[in-house]
Amino acid sequence: MRITFSLVFGLVVLLWAGGASAQEAALQKGKQVYDYWCATCHGEGPGKPGTTALAAKYKESGLPGLLEARTNLTPQSVRFFIRNGASIMPFFRKTEVSDADVDAIAAYLTRPKPAAPPVAPQAVRP
Repeated sequence: MRITFSLVFGLVVLLWAGGASAQEAALQKGKQVYDYWCATCHGEGPGKPGTTALAAKYKESGLPGLLEARTNLTPQSVRFFIRNGASIMPFFRKTEVSDADVDAIAAYLTRPKPAAPPVAPQAVRP
């Protein structure tokens, strides 16, 4: 009985550790694909039109323009905008960014992030 418990416990630990490393690998893949296809416009720093546009759009709500800092994205919304584009953002075909790569980007952008302190919306002046 003791050997059976030890064996089962060992298998559970191995599966858990393997799942964590697989998830980490998937997030690293998502970061690589994001850096290649998205960061040119949606990265951090000056001269990033996607980040600048989103910062202006969400200024009043306090949401960050930087996609990597957002906590309200869903995998479905990420997939939608990659495949359909928005405003000046082009859509990306499956021949450009595969479904697996889109899923990796979605997993990366929607990963759990540390909670940021709330930012109060700025008062509207008459």
